[in-house]
Amino acid sequence: MSHEIDTGGQGGILANKTLWLIVGIAFFVVVGFILPTPESLVETIDKHGIASKMIDWGIAENLDQAADKAMTVLGIIPMAIIFFATEAIPIGLTGILMPLLAYFLGLLPRGMIGKTFAGDAPLFLLGVLAMGVAVVDVGLHKRLATWILGWTKGFYTPIFVLCISMAIIGSFISAHAMCAFMTPVMMAVYFGVVSEKSTGGRIEHDPNLAKFLLFALCFALNVGGVGSPAAGGRNVIMMGFWQGYDVPMDFFTWMTYGFPMVPVLGLIVAVYMIVLFSGKIKHKDLTPGLVAMKEETRKMGKMKYAEYVTFAMLIVILGLWIFADLGLGGPALLALIIPVIFRTTAWNKILGGISWDAWFMYCGALTLGALLKETGAALWLAQSVMGILSYAGMSQGFGLWVGLSAFSGLMTNFMSDAGTTALLGPIVIPMGIMSEVAGEPWASGMAVAFATSFAHFLIVGTPNNAIVYGLGTYPDTGERAIAPIDFVKYGFALWVICLVVVWVLAFGVMFKVVGFPPDVLETATQVFESGAADLSKAAEGAAH
Repeated sequence: MSHEIDTGGQGGILANKTLWLIVGIAFFVVVGFILPTPESLVETIDKHGIASKMIDWGIAENLDQAADKAMTVLGIIPMAIIFFATEAIPIGLTGILMPLLAYFLGLLPRGMIGKTFAGDAPLFLLGVLAMGVAVVDVGLHKRLATWILGWTKGFYTPIFVLCISMAIIGSFISAHAMCAFMTPVMMAVYFGVVSEKSTGGRIEHDPNLAKFLLFALCFALNVGGVGSPAAGGRNVIMMGFWQGYDVPMDFFTWMTYGFPMVPVLGLIVAVYMIVLFSGKIKHKDLTPGLVAMKEETRKMGKMKYAEYVTFAMLIVILGLWIFADLGLGGPALLALIIPVIFRTTAWNKILGGISWDAWFMYCGALTLGALLKETGAALWLAQSVMGILSYAGMSQGFGLWVGLSAFSGLMTNFMSDAGTTALLGPIVIPMGIMSEVAGEPWASGMAVAFATSFAHFLIVGTPNNAIVYGLGTYPDTGERAIAPIDFVKYGFALWVICLVVVWVLAFGVMFKVVGFPPDVLETATQVFESGAADLSKAAEGAAH
């Protein structure tokens, strides 16, 4: 059987890898080594003890050298963005480039660099990618498709059901796990559609349909992060910071502010994707794919041994994530071991099915996040933006919340959501308290935490993006259905739309309708003025 895939969108100037390689390196050299170091950067790393820490580590001899290291990291950012978006070099190699630069330029202690590249989060992603391979190998993804979408038909109904249900589910259980389960489902539905429409033994692919389904899934799971504290570590971290100021928030109070936005955001994702792709898609009827999926599920008969083991593995891993204090990486690694021990999926098949390119890319993004944090580059950027907000008259109330959410939403596309929240929390909470607006510091904290769910436009922004990229392959050829630049093309506008929804629905409606306890600002102010706000206590609270 022959295959016909129009990869469209990767030609033109984006196809000139040499050009983008030169442009990326040029940005790195100019920003990192030629531009003068801002005096404010020197003052920031000196005032907050970052320079002293770097001197103690032996990676800088004095304050000026420490500031130079921070400038070098700032130079890495545009280069990494260009390389990730254009694939000037393979994205896995771009990921490896991050620790490589850290080693050779002495940006972190040697013993720390490896830990940033292979910590709990990378092990978690590795396990989730393996989980996706195991689910597909035993055919369990077909049953999942039938359970969730089997009753739908046509084009619009399946997409609205998918986006709204995934956003809601992503508020309470691991969105990354759901992404791993459902990405193969989307590709199976896609393949059923194009197979039905193809004639003469030729599979006539519809790349825009594949992108439509994959991005609808990915973006819907992303936006569910605002719904509850269970949606991600970023929410729990912010709750820990509030606890440090004696103004704790409970699970259901968070939901009263955040969860009403979830189905609205899911609906918006569906409408956005339909408007964006409707004129590009050849086959606007998903019924053949859904019917084919149901028929294949029927032919499979009752669940067999391999499916029961795989389903039990999913339940066990989810249970450990929710109830056990084992982190995310530990339970996820069971997805590499259980299928082999119980002989449901061969070890070689797991190794061959994992997208190592996506994994190395994500590991490198974590190293970049650590470089930003440990050298003070991220802190300087944050404080610079806060200064701009004050200068622009956005130092309190709605204006402050808009500015904080826009900046944190931008930063989370470069750093992990938890890392962004951990970095900005100690800065924005005092800002909120000093603004003396009712509801602070809850309001500013939620502005940051909500926006960190919208890592739509860079592939490194969230594991969801990496999973969709890694597992989203054409069933017949194994070629990738999406490219890193597609996240920029299709995700940036949605990022802006999601922020606007938060500004209108959360800041303009929910904050007013739900209101805030009258003693939140008063209590936090007393703690702040007494100097008793212990951020180490806040961090400990976040960890628990």
